[in-house]
Amino acid sequence: MWKFVSAGNSGGNPLLRSLNNNKGRQTWEFDATAGTPELRAQADRLRENFSTNKDTQHHSSDELLRLQCGDRIRAKKHAPPASEIPERLTPERVEAHLKGAISFYECLQQEDGHWPGDYGGPMFLLPGLIIALYTTGALDQVFTPQHKVEAVRYLANHQNADGGFGLHIEGGSTMFGTGLNYVMARLLGMGPDEDLAKRAREWMHARGGATYITSWGKFWLAVLGVYSWDGMNPLTPEMWLLPYSKWTGIGYLHPGRFWCHCRMVYLPMSYVYGKRGTCKETPLTAAIRQELYPMPYNNIDWNAARNQCAKEDLYYPHPLVQDVMWWVLYKAENILQGSFLRRMALAQCMKHIHYEDENTRYIDIGPVNKVINMLCCWLEDPNGTPFKKHLVRAADYLWVAEDGLKMQGYNGSQLWDTSFAVQAIADTDLLDVSAACLYKAHQYVEQSQVVEEAAPPLSRYYRHVSLGAWPFSTRDHGWPISDCSSEGLKAALRLATLPADKVGDPIPAARLYDCVNVILSYQNSDGGMATYENTRSFHWLEILNPAETFGDIIVDYSYVECTSACITALSAFLKQYPDHRRGEITSALRRAEAFIRSIQRPDGSWYGSWGVCFTYGCWFGVTGLTALGHNYHNDSAVRRCCEFLAVRQREDGGWGESYLSCQDKVYSQLDGDSHVVNTAWAMLALLAAGYHKVDPAPLHLGARFLLRMQQSSGDWPQQHISGVFNRNCMITYANYRNIFPIWALGQYRRLILLGEDEIRH
Repeated sequence: MWKFVSAGNSGGNPLLRSLNNNKGRQTWEFDATAGTPELRAQADRLRENFSTNKDTQHHSSDELLRLQCGDRIRAKKHAPPASEIPERLTPERVEAHLKGAISFYECLQQEDGHWPGDYGGPMFLLPGLIIALYTTGALDQVFTPQHKVEAVRYLANHQNADGGFGLHIEGGSTMFGTGLNYVMARLLGMGPDEDLAKRAREWMHARGGATYITSWGKFWLAVLGVYSWDGMNPLTPEMWLLPYSKWTGIGYLHPGRFWCHCRMVYLPMSYVYGKRGTCKETPLTAAIRQELYPMPYNNIDWNAARNQCAKEDLYYPHPLVQDVMWWVLYKAENILQGSFLRRMALAQCMKHIHYEDENTRYIDIGPVNKVINMLCCWLEDPNGTPFKKHLVRAADYLWVAEDGLKMQGYNGSQLWDTSFAVQAIADTDLLDVSAACLYKAHQYVEQSQVVEEAAPPLSRYYRHVSLGAWPFSTRDHGWPISDCSSEGLKAALRLATLPADKVGDPIPAARLYDCVNVILSYQNSDGGMATYENTRSFHWLEILNPAETFGDIIVDYSYVECTSACITALSAFLKQYPDHRRGEITSALRRAEAFIRSIQRPDGSWYGSWGVCFTYGCWFGVTGLTALGHNYHNDSAVRRCCEFLAVRQREDGGWGESYLSCQDKVYSQLDGDSHVVNTAWAMLALLAAGYHKVDPAPLHLGARFLLRMQQSSGDWPQQHISGVFNRNCMITYANYRNIFPIWALGQYRRLILLGEDEIRH
């Protein structure tokens, strides 16, 4: 049986290094002796149920995690009322539902204080890991037979009806998803004539074959040796030798000015490309090489293949200037290969790769660069310690649910979810129920703050200041982010207002000052805040975006979510520490407010870049302004956003927005029921704005919808996917279905049913 392990140390493996005893680490291990026969049978029923309904419910419900917490769930003290939801809600009735919700959610909390959860969704991540492990000969070392069974289960559950695979679990079929997942199935032991493989191959062949895969797909196929490196636009490692200084002009093109996720992917990609790192041919790779294409492999025109891309994948077409640049670099490759300049560039790349690995304890910023960094370390020294350290950390990215085994978009969303959960639960004012879980959550927040800087010199490795920040996941991961730092700070400040004997001692002021310093450092010239770093170049650099399936990946932009999170955090900080850098903070808030106002759309909404989508953006946009004293009555921007949300409420009382809003940038309604997460976001925005003082009816309807959707256990159902990145790829936030309904109902009860008059930022 699969067991979830929290804060595990891989059996004391000496290659696993941690700064805080592995707090927040999430791994799954298979133990044939674990669980009773009844539990194992129940797990099988959950898997069968998912497979039966996979065409209508694409999203797993994290049932295996809940199954493991079953004893705690059965022993919990509170459950929601079983009687019908009354037409007129009372504080007592909503309180009973909240107690049931908090009591249930506490059962999922780990001893180190964080809440674990599925952070999967993208369909292109696991194939990269499988290809890299196969290439390095380590597949069987990391993937047991049980891992392989669950990975194949995941493929079977997320193959589309037309035989292809999407970019993410809810998306239509793409060549990127289909090509890579076909290869993964074959490497995991599936025969070419098995139904899944046969249907995927037919889908590809009908669209010209794998030469039409995206550039990232071409890279992975070339690594495996089933696609020619001559069929790729160059990933020139020499770009890392360009001058960085702005005065040179060309410095604006240096990859150190790219958005960190972009540069940390193209860094190891360029090393592998420069080395032509390719898997040793095996009978299996030779077979796959012939299967991917509807024509003989030796007849493929690789120069023409460089710019081929299936129409299903083409979200960001290459502009002409990019094609010209690729042609020039393609011709230059004959000169650069094997040259002294190439050797210098490869050495420079490895220096940066090792820095990234060491400063993230071999977790790395994300799953794509983690896997390619691992491949680079193997290419440099197959028997070296860095490669072995990478293998130990592969488990940090794997998650098992009833739909199978997947690779997550990060090593989890632990700090992000826990910070939101603290604020949501504290806002219910039900400390008699929540004190124990808030105490543990406080420990996790405290243990996850970055309390020492990354290795110096930061500027040489293009790193932003980290000291005082909070990361998205764990302290060991350690990359600082503006909104995660802000939500971590808000959680710490909120906990400091509660009795220390209930929730623990506050984090020392000096550490909060460090966080404020980081937040202030994120402000861009436009007044907004970006994600991990300041904006370092210009939007026109996007003409160089080679990733056909993702949008706006080259530069780290200012976003409404990041800016609003920083506003609400700094505003909350000023209330408790009014004398610390007051002038600087006030000035920063004024500029941030102007930015938020400047990007509001004419219809009153804000586009959400990290959640689905306008509903998410509206919550952040409104709360950013209301933290500064604005509301529905005195501010037209807030009023217009409230009106945008109000007219999109559905007949069932909720809100439901499709992920299509993200890629099309036009509000798109969900089919079927409303979404509990979208509903909670809309309610939180309206409550923050004071809309309930004008018309409480939409809030009453929204609250009744959330209560109707709550399950008898206190949980809420997992519905459609609610996270997004780079405009076009959706990602799971399994904990949102618990956190945000609790938050919305808690504020609804306080502000409307009890008549309080304060939103606690």
